[in-house]
Amino acid sequence: MHNIFLVIKREYLSRVRKKSFLVMTIVGPLLFATLMVVPVFLMDQGADGKAILVVDESHLFGHVFEDEEKIIYAYNTIEDEESAKSMIQEGKFDGLLIIPDRSIDDLSEVSYYSMSNPSISSLNHLERKLRNEIEQQKLIRSGLDQEFLDKLKARVSVSAFSISESGTETQGSAVGATAVGYIASFLIYMFIFIYGAMCMRGVIEEKSSRIIEIIVASVKPFHLMMGKVLGIASVGLSQLLLWITLTSAIMLGSGLIFSQTMQPPAMGQIELMDPGNEVAAGNPLEPVLQVLDSLNIPQVVLAFVFFFVSGYLFYGGLFAAVGSAADSDADAQQFMLPVTIPLILSIMLLGVVLNDPNGSLAFWMSMIPFTAPVVMMMRVAFGVPFWELGLSMVFMIAGFIFMIWFASRIYRVGILMHGTKVNYKVLARWFMSNQ
Repeated sequence: MHNIFLVIKREYLSRVRKKSFLVMTIVGPLLFATLMVVPVFLMDQGADGKAILVVDESHLFGHVFEDEEKIIYAYNTIEDEESAKSMIQEGKFDGLLIIPDRSIDDLSEVSYYSMSNPSISSLNHLERKLRNEIEQQKLIRSGLDQEFLDKLKARVSVSAFSISESGTETQGSAVGATAVGYIASFLIYMFIFIYGAMCMRGVIEEKSSRIIEIIVASVKPFHLMMGKVLGIASVGLSQLLLWITLTSAIMLGSGLIFSQTMQPPAMGQIELMDPGNEVAAGNPLEPVLQVLDSLNIPQVVLAFVFFFVSGYLFYGGLFAAVGSAADSDADAQQFMLPVTIPLILSIMLLGVVLNDPNGSLAFWMSMIPFTAPVVMMMRVAFGVPFWELGLSMVFMIAGFIFMIWFASRIYRVGILMHGTKVNYKVLARWFMSNQ
């Protein structure tokens, strides 16, 4: 056990003292904060102002096209099309909308001209203005009014509640649970790939430098493998905690700075994309905030930390075994696909799990150590029985111990082999060897 702690200390200190670790620890939060703050800031700035010439040959929409915050309309009923198009070419207007001379019943298509392809939101905005006016005029002609039709409409929302074994009821949000599940699953997925590859490269570097031959003489392969994987896991966990802390501080500071100068995001832009979306019309973070209030936060945090670490430990052993069997990163690529297929498959099937978080497929994928770290985090956001969560944790612990033992069997032979052509048959022989 003492040797394991010595290896953990060596792996941890050798990596946190590198300049690359310090640089990424500082740059990472800046990049994350930039990805979150800049889109909100740009949304607030909105699109550049546009000037649109409307040629209405039908004489029906004179009162519809009034100037807006970002759009200025020039309404005309007599301008011929050719002269109007030439004004677009001369740059006097950004767009030209031509409404043909047809009745309300026959008007099903209008034309829009510009020097470049317009955005989908701009076209939807124009279509909605025309559609609303046509519908309003048809209502007036039929003797009905909008107020009467509004009374006929019925809106029913289904609120989801979870009932615990003790009978406690809590309100949840499927949208928020999905967001939390996806974020947690992708963080684990990325962590395994990034630090698993780091573990593999570390083994390859030690193998190339021959320093490992001295270490193996005094430390058992299992202890060495366990210490290496745990040491790199400690580095990754430390960096993640620093990223979360620094990113939160940067986001908080940015919010205080921009809160005085930035207006709330233009909800009109969201409405242009989906005018019937009531969730978008309010606070877009409301579903996430709602589910955070209803979730068992200690359970979610505990599950995330456990599967975050155990998932890496499980795959870290495999990556280390791959590194011990290869002399370079290029040689290791032939073994990477079988190692990463289960992890990639778990990400690809998140949509299937999302459709039925408590189904048979989701249950078994959350029990198998190869897919459990990613799939179980998606399920935890929707609520998982404690016995299922506990059983999955037991399987993960047993799985990573077995994987470390399995990898150490290959590691003890492969780490001393240089220039050997390795295939799966050779790996099986190394594993079965009693040397």
